[in-house]
Amino acid sequence: MDGENPNDHGDTGAGARAGAGAGAKPSRRALMLGAAGASAVISIRPALAQTQASIMKCEIPVPDPGRAGQYVSADGSLVPAGTKGAYPGATRPFRASEVRTALNGGTLPGTTYDQSRAYTAYIRRLQRGTTGFTCFASLQMPRG
Repeated sequence: MDGENPNDHGDTGAGARAGAGAGAKPSRRALMLGAAGASAVISIRPALAQTQASIMKCEIPVPDPGRAGQYVSADGSLVPAGTKGAYPGATRPFRASEVRTALNGGTLPGTTYDQSRAYTAYIRRLQRGTTGFTCFASLQMPRG
């Protein structure tokens, strides 16, 4: 009986295999999953921070290049150039960080209060396929 388990009575059926060490397998599996989860957290967090930084650097043109030359009305819609009460397009695209500030009550740089409100209304109306939409949509995603 050298090397044999003294508690082994020769039953090698499925019932014996299921019962033998059944308590050890789930805890070992839990430890392995916990270790894998911890390493995932360690590797994902820097990636999320890097993603957050790149999102804040994306830009939103007002209006998008396909509609350059149009003015932005107070409600954010695009109107023909020279329309009374509307504003010419911005001279440069706005960074996501600037847009976030404006969406939270601030003013876009280089604009008056009313002009900034018109531009942020335009940005809120962006739709898929419009330049700047992906950048704006990324600002709307919750961060954890």
